[in-house]
Formats: sequence, C-alpha cells, structure tokens
Amino acid sequence: MSDNQSWNSSGSEEDLEPREEPAHPVGIGEFSGVLSKWTNYIHGWQDRWVVLKNNTLSYYKAQDETEYGCRGSLCLSKAVITPHEFDECRLDISVNDSVWYMRAQDPEHRHQWIDSIELHRSIREGRRERAGVQGTIIIPPPLADSGYGSECSLRRHGSMLSLTSATSGYSATSTSSFKGHSLKEKLAEMETFRDILCRQVDTLQKYFDSCSDAVSKDELQRDKIVEDDEDDFPNTRTDGEFLHNNNGSKEKLFQSLSPKGINGIDFKGEAITFKATTAGILATLSHCIDLMVKREDSWQKRLDKEMEKRRRIEEGYKSALNELKKKSHFGGPDYEEGPNSLINEDEFFDAVEAALDRQDKIEEQCQTEKTRIQRSSPVPLVDVYSSTGSHRFSDKVEEMVRNHMTYSLQDVGGDANWQLVVEEGEMKVYRREVEENGIVLDPLKATHSVKGVTGHELCHYFWDTAYRNDWETTIENFNVVETLSENAAIIYQAHKRVWPASQRDVLYLSAMRKILANNENDPDTWLVCNFSVDHDKAQVTSRCVRAKINIAMICQTLVSPPEGDKEISRDNILCKITYVANVNPGGWAPASVLRAVAKREYPKFLKRFTSYVQEKTASKPILF
Repeated sequence: MSDNQSWNSSGSEEDLEPREEPAHPVGIGEFSGVLSKWTNYIHGWQDRWVVLKNNTLSYYKAQDETEYGCRGSLCLSKAVITPHEFDECRLDISVNDSVWYMRAQDPEHRHQWIDSIELHRSIREGRRERAGVQGTIIIPPPLADSGYGSECSLRRHGSMLSLTSATSGYSATSTSSFKGHSLKEKLAEMETFRDILCRQVDTLQKYFDSCSDAVSKDELQRDKIVEDDEDDFPNTRTDGEFLHNNNGSKEKLFQSLSPKGINGIDFKGEAITFKATTAGILATLSHCIDLMVKREDSWQKRLDKEMEKRRRIEEGYKSALNELKKKSHFGGPDYEEGPNSLINEDEFFDAVEAALDRQDKIEEQCQTEKTRIQRSSPVPLVDVYSSTGSHRFSDKVEEMVRNHMTYSLQDVGGDANWQLVVEEGEMKVYRREVEENGIVLDPLKATHSVKGVTGHELCHYFWDTAYRNDWETTIENFNVVETLSENAAIIYQAHKRVWPASQRDVLYLSAMRKILANNENDPDTWLVCNFSVDHDKAQVTSRCVRAKINIAMICQTLVSPPEGDKEISRDNILCKITYVANVNPGGWAPASVLRAVAKREYPKFLKRFTSYVQEKTASKPILF
C-alpha cells in the first residue's frame, strides 16, 4: 500500500460521491399572507401578497395576480432575517446586497412570519446534513512528493566532504563552509552518505560474523584437544600456537592477524571511514537544519507579508461592500428622516443640498416659460384691505397684525440676540437661534429695498394664489380650503419632498391688510400675514409632517418727487420690505441642516420673488 493512498471512513470508493439531494424540501407547508413592502421613498410602504414555499420567498402585487408571475423572489438558504430594533412590526430580509424591508400587521403577525421562515430553513438544513458526504482521511505523501528529493528523483552525488578531514568530528564543521549550496544539494549529499554508510555497515557486519565464526571454531577445537590430552606434555598445533598447559598458564592461541585481518578486511581503516562518514552525515544534517531554519524564516516573512496584504484587501473589500450597501440601500426607510435614521448630519445635508440643486436647475428651465404666461386677476378695491372683515378668525387676524406692526418693524441691528447671517446688497438676513425639545424654531428676519414696485403690488402677488406657482418653486400642490372674506382665505400647501427629509405640508390662514399711517408724512403699510390654523377638511396625514408657521410680508412705499411737472414713474418709487418667519418644521431633521437650508433658501426666495414682481409690473400702471 503506497504512502499517499487516501481512505474514506467506510472503506468504499462509492461513498466519496455526494448524494443528490432533492431540489426542494418535501413536506414543508406553504405560508402566505399580506405584508407591507418598502418600494421607494416616493411611494413608501405598499401592501403585497407574499408567499413562502420551497425555501423561497416570493411576492406579488395582489393575491388575485399570482397567475401573472411573481414580482420578485429570494432564496432563504443564505438569507439573513433581522427583526427591526425599534419597529415591532418590521422585519428586514437580506441576501448579499439585496434587502427587502417588510412590515407585518402587528408584532404577533411578524413573529408568525419569522417562525415560518426559520422552519423552512431548518428543515432544509436538516436534509442537507443527512445528505452530506462522509469525510476522508488522507495520509500525507512521502518526502519525495514534497519536492525535497528521493531515491528516484535525486541524482547520486559525490560527497562534498573529505572523509579524512571529517574524522576530526562534525563539531568542527560550520555552516559557513557550505555557503552557496542549496538545500537540494545537501540532501543529495545525505543520500550519498547513506549509501556509503550502508556499505560500511555491511562490511563491518561481515567482519563481526567472521570473528564470531572463528571464535566458535576455536572453542570446538580446544574442547577436542582437552579431551584427548592424557599426559602432562604440552601439545602443539600445526600453526605453532600453544594451548593452555596443565598448570593453567595462558599460552598464545593465535598468531597475530595479518594486516588484512579476517577474510582480508582492514578493520582499522573501516572504523576510521565509518567515523568519517557519520561525522559527514551529522555535519551535513546540521547544515540542512540551518538551511531549513533560514528558509522557514524567509517563508515566515513572506507569509506575514501575504497575511498583511490579505488583511488590507479584506478591509478594503469590507469598506467597499459597506459603501455599496449604503448606496444600494440609500433610498430605504432606514436612511430617511426619523428618530432612528442611520444617516449622519453631513450625509443628510449633502443629500438635501444635492436635491435642492436639482430642483433649482429644473426651475431655471421652467421659469422662462412661466414668465411668458400672462395671468391676471381682479384687484379688489383698496377699502377691502382696510379692515379684517367678518369671519370666525377675525379677532385672531387682528391680533396677528398688531403684533407684527409692533414687533416685526423694530430695528434689530443693535440686538445681540439677532445674528446677521447674509448680506447681499440692500438685502440683510438676521437669525436668532432658538431650540425647543431638540426642534429648531429660529425666528428669521430679512430686510430689503426694491426699486420700481409698490408695497401694494408686492403684497398682491404674494397673497393672490393665482400667481403662486409662478414664483414659488418649493410647492408640489396647494388648494384654497375655505375663503373667509375678500382678503382672507385658508390654504393647504404641500411642499416638494427633499430626500432624505420627510415631505412637509402646511395649513394656514392668509390675510392681506392695509394699515394707514398715523402721520401724513409717513407711508402707509401693506401687510400679508400667514399663520397656521386647523380645519376639518385638511387633517394631518402620515404622508407628510405638518409644519407650523407664522409669516409676515410687510411693505412700505417711499416716493421721491419727480423733476418739474413730470408724473410719478416707477423710477421715483422704492419699496422697503420686512419679511419675518417663525417656522416649526416638526419631524427629526438635524438642527445644523435646517439652519444651513434656511440660510441658503430665504435669500434666494426674496430675490426670486422681488425680481418676479418687478418683471410683472414693469409695463403696468403703478398700483399704490
């Protein structure tokens, strides 16, 4: 039996072949039902008909559409089932970089699905274990197969050592005398030494056998002579050797051996050669050990380098895989705004900023087309705006108007609580940082001066919903829920979603007023105030986060006297604008992101809106 022969545990070669297992487990019950599946950040959670069968999870749009084929499926053999840490109804099913986010009707329903999935997996694993291949035991091959040489693979080499010099002992031999020789050559030397040693052992064995035979013959001869000796005279042998005499004195038995010894063997020479051979073997063996140690050190260094290289590659792979998973799941529910969002503030801000940039580009393309469209709506008489009107929110509107006229027009330049965050030409934007329960409630105030338009015109275009879509780029849709009077209405407004932030909507009362000046030298004030209210026809939904607002656009028109008898033109008018905003965004958006977005968007809004009004009124009569 050869050394490299392999055996299996049963002793049969047939057992080495793996048995074919059935394609699907038999006898596992089908489990199906409705689960909500996360589709994308636009459509969110959608109900789907999910079927668990034959260790495969498949889903359909609805139960009555199963005959049209499934919309997706996952093999559960390598799937990872993760119940969500915070949502008791949610479970995530992942295979490599593919993840299904599922939600059950209630926690008990989720447990049923998890138990059913684990049951399918456990039954399949049990069948796989029973169909497993029995292990084999491999006997390692001999040295010849390892590349170090053998009787058939290495040539016979003459010894590199002088046998005479080797008699001084192997301890005098140093590894320095073998420099330049490879381990393969030294192993060949060991092969030669072995042959020499075998021949010398055979020679010495023959000598010892001859000595043993001679001693045996001598003893037999002596016994025979003693028996025949009946007198006291000494007897002699033909070869001149004396036997023991009667008084027991020892006589020379044999004549000295010839230099060749018994059967022509030079015993002394053979002994010296034997000693030299063994010394050579030991010296060569010592050098082989040194070579192997050095080679082991070299291989260990190479192994360490390879291990370090592998570690770096594995770390790079894991990092790349995490980035890939992060990108592939970036639209998932775990990466949108929420109390347990996995996205950090920097990534949140980058995503919001990128989305706003895209919206700006789209809006720039559409803006030219919007300005070409000529819209007009009847302008009510000025007297309409002089009073609040009669409706159920009249007192609240009056209160808001008084507060804005009292506090919003106050100068904030010397107030240390207000910080100047933006200054562009005539426009200045101030902010006062306020947080409540972790939610940013920063009041914002902006001042601006615009030539060629009046306060009435600015407030008219700001309040009238007929022009809203022309200058407001953040609105997805809006509608007038209730018209309270000619200068007041309740409006619902849904803003475009900027992922990963949640979509937001507002329900507010918008009223436009004209406040007459107490002094004839002071200008009249036009004001639009928007503040949040509740209404039965616009309830809060789970689709949007309802924001709370208190906003005012306050305008005063300054007229410079024209030259001579000329009529007042738009070159003679200047409108001073004070815009104040107190917004509670709700939700869980990071404070730093909200402040950064406000700093970016409010100045853009003011410039965009005032430019729009200037363009719309340039060729129209002045509306004081």
